[in-house]
Amino acid sequence: MIDDDVKLGANVKIFSPELVNIFGCEIGDGTFVGPFVEITRGTVIGRNCKIESHSFLCDRVTLEDDVFVGHGVMFTNDLYPRSDRQVVRMPTLVKVGASLGSNATITPGVRIGTYAVVGAGAVVTRDVPDFAIAAGNPAKIVRRFDGLAEMLQYMNAKQPEAPHE
Repeated sequence: MIDDDVKLGANVKIFSPELVNIFGCEIGDGTFVGPFVEITRGTVIGRNCKIESHSFLCDRVTLEDDVFVGHGVMFTNDLYPRSDRQVVRMPTLVKVGASLGSNATITPGVRIGTYAVVGAGAVVTRDVPDFAIAAGNPAKIVRRFDGLAEMLQYMNAKQPEAPHE
């Protein structure tokens, strides 16, 4: 279901509109949204993002441009949820070019830096600096880089070659 109050940019691709719940948010040009994704009111998604299946983006989450959200990434927005009070919604910011690995959990109030990488299954409870890799539960910084060129060189050296068909 896509609510009438959703602001969709040009060329947004929603893989299966009947298999998503998208309410009162903004989604920028060229962004892809996979099936079984929920995006709630007050969420802002930049241009050319990729949000894979089974992810949940709650109120007050902002993704800047070119952010990758892996399968099953879960954002939360209340540090101490309780049944006896209203949710205290806190903002979360994911900066340009960041990548969030599958099944990562992002707790409220954190900032994930420019081109930062969050490992699969990580639980992010603190800010992740620009050009850093964070992994684990709780997530810790496992590597930092001086800039994007150094980071990409490291990542490309670690990436195995695709098999030839």
